[in-house]
Parts: sequence; structure tokens; C-alpha cells
Amino acid sequence: MPEESHPRLDDGFERIRRELQLPEEFPLAVIDEAEWVAQAPVLPELDRTDLPFITIDPPGSMDLDQAMHLEERPGGYRVWYAVADVGAFVRPGGAIDLEARERGETVYLPDGRVPLHPPVLSEGAASLLPGVTRSAALWCVDLDSDGRIVGADVTRALVRSRERLDYDYVQAAVDTGTADGTLRLLAEIGRLRLALERDRGGISLPTPEQEVVPDGDGYRVELRASLDAETWNAQISLLTGMAAASMMLDAEIGLLRVLPPAPAEEVARMRRAAAALGVSWPEDASYGDVVHGLDPRVPEHAAFLRESTVLLRGAGYVAFNGEPPRQAEHAAVATPYAHVTAPLRRLVDRYATEICLAVAAGEPVPEGIQAVMGELPDIMQATGRRAGAAERACVDLVEAFVLRDRVGQTFDAVVIDVADDGQSGVVQVTGPAVVARCDGERLPLGEAVRVRLTRADPATREVRFSVA
Repeated sequence: MPEESHPRLDDGFERIRRELQLPEEFPLAVIDEAEWVAQAPVLPELDRTDLPFITIDPPGSMDLDQAMHLEERPGGYRVWYAVADVGAFVRPGGAIDLEARERGETVYLPDGRVPLHPPVLSEGAASLLPGVTRSAALWCVDLDSDGRIVGADVTRALVRSRERLDYDYVQAAVDTGTADGTLRLLAEIGRLRLALERDRGGISLPTPEQEVVPDGDGYRVELRASLDAETWNAQISLLTGMAAASMMLDAEIGLLRVLPPAPAEEVARMRRAAAALGVSWPEDASYGDVVHGLDPRVPEHAAFLRESTVLLRGAGYVAFNGEPPRQAEHAAVATPYAHVTAPLRRLVDRYATEICLAVAAGEPVPEGIQAVMGELPDIMQATGRRAGAAERACVDLVEAFVLRDRVGQTFDAVVIDVADDGQSGVVQVTGPAVVARCDGERLPLGEAVRVRLTRADPATREVRFSVA
């Protein structure tokens, strides 16, 4: 991409910030409080710096929420999962806490991030960086030989990460047979947990995601499929969230991440789509059974996966203090589940973690947590919607910018969605990695087509094709 394009894209990113009213610099009171508490955290007495923790994150990450150590035990496995102890720094009702409630979660843009917490905490004193001692909410989850949870506890402890690894390194170590210790067990436990997920009807969609990545002095959009190492790592986070949900439900107080089952009419519609695309869906099979066998590189499968995301809409949070909610499960996880593993980047995780720490210690949940927890579902819904809109707007902007000089050209694409009126749809272009609206009657869902670019406007962030 030519060098002069970069400032124009940066202007576009800045406009997205303004349109979505993303928070700007932290107020001085927040910075002052963060700098003070970074020097004087409340540290726990329990010292588990003997455990050789590692972190696994994208290259260059500094806001490290989780560190793990995996080991074998008689009859199964033990998962040690250290989560950044943000509660050791943030006082409920204080300046940092009030600002975090406005932000909700960290928003990632191609040219930087809008962090939930001041970097002196999120990338410094609270982050589980290698070689330094940190306070953590330390989960100990025991699994049987099949990977099922048989016991879980959480307490505050001092920990020290030994290494900061990335997913490519972990995947290469497993693929070449050189993985040992935690890395070998990550693959072993990850596969067991995936098998259990399939058995209970859980869903992990294998759909590649669009990402904006640096390209010389500019950016490009690429479709990126997750590595197996990322999926295994996610399973460790998921099992911790399941253990947390079980703990809170037993105590009848907590914050859950929930997703209701898909309406019967939507499932029926997707069964019809599967038949039209040649995707096998036996009568006695669940939606989860179907998607686990799909390959997103197959056009018909990619189209089905795109269409079927409608079955996973409507996730949210629910707070309860007393009788647990009727809808306590997350349909995609197929069991109760809570967010507790990313407190540096997501507000609700800190509150849910504090609840679990109190419950595990047999202590009352702090009044400052109870007073606010009922507000968190609405806060997270609003700020999550804003973060998703920012991500989509950035992808749209870069797509339009990359294609701005190619209007009138034709491209190979696959039809991955068709509008109800049959007059338009969505196509996935094979190169560059663009997903956009396409005009044309009776678009063949799941089939390859040749499309012509009719519009690419960075000002409106709109890309449009028509059938060639």
C-alpha cells in the first residue's frame, strides 16, 4: 500500500472513535489513583511462585490476564490457572472502578487500543508478565482421566510466570513432538475437553475471522483461522469459567454469561439451508454435531456456518443474589458458564472473580460488589455492542480503502448469505479477503461466482459488488 495512504486511514480510525464516542485519555484522578496503587498493591500471604507458570498470548501483548501450569495427578490432571488480580488494585467505588464502568471492556483498533484500565496497571503492575511476582486469583481445577471437572477451588496467591509464549510457538512444539510439560498436557487436555464439548452439545465454530493487520506503512484485511493451540488454550479458559459458574450457582450469588437456546423456527430454517447446501444434518443430530464436522474452506460449509450464526445470537449477562436464574446456561457452551479469566480487559470478570474468591473462602461477598453487580449486565451489553461496532467499522474502512481504486474490476467470490427478498446477498471474495454485500437475483448460496466491484468508498466505509 502506498505510503501516503497511511495518514488517511488513521483519520478514518479517528473518525470511528468519535462516531462511537470511545473514551479518550483517562481522567487525571484515575491516572493518579492507578499510579499510587501500582506502587502499593494488597498482596496475599500464600506464595505459589514455586509453580512454573507460562503465558500464551499473541506476539507483543502486554496485558497478560492468564498464566497456566498443567500437571498430571493420579487418575487425571490438575489445572493451575492464575488470573490477574485486578481486585488487588481497584477499590469498588474508586476513580479507577467508576471509569472502568464507563468503558466496560478494552476496545482494539488497528492503530491502538482503548484500554479498560490505565496501562500502568493493565500492561504493568497487574499484568502477569514473565519474571516478576504478581498477585493472582489462582484457580486449582482437578480433572479426571477423561477431562471432566471433579473439583475446583480459587484463592489469592503470589505467582511468577516463567515464559511468555505465543500460539505459533506452542503449535510448532506440539506438531514437531518437542512439546513437554505444560505444552504437551495443553494439547492432551484440550483434545479431551473438545470431545466433552461435542458430547454435551457445545459449539466452537471453526469460521475464520476477518482481521485488520499491518501491511508495510498501511493495513490489509485477512481471513485468519484459529490454530489448534488457540482452541486448546480457549478450552482451559472455558473450563475455568464453568467451574466459576458452578461455584456461584451453589452459593446462589453470582454473574453468569448466558445464551438462550435458538428458537425452533430458526433451527428448522437452518435445517432447510443445510439440505440446500448439501450439508449432512441427520434427524437425531444437534447443531453442534453438524458444525464440528465442517471445513470452512469448503464453500458450502462456509456458507452454512455464516448463515447459522443466527442460532448463537442473544448472549448476555445475568446477575443473581438469591434464587438462581431460570435461564442459567450458555447454549453454545451447553452448560452454565461465567467470565472470570480476562479482568484486565473486561469489567465483569473482576466482579465475578471477587464473588468466587469470597464463596471459596466461605466469606460473605463484599457489599461493594453486591451493590453494583446488578448494573453490570446492562453496562456490558452497551459497551460490548460499542466494541463490536468499532471492530466492524475498522474492517469496513480498510476493505473500502484497499479496493478504492479497483471499482469496475471483477473478482472470484463465494456466496455466503442470501437476503430474504432474493435480490442481494453477501459474498466472500477470495483475494483480497473481503466480505461485502452483493446485488443480484437468485444468488446461488454456497457456490462460487464472479462479481464486479461497484462501490468502494472509504468515506462511508461501504463496499458493494454485483454479479458479473
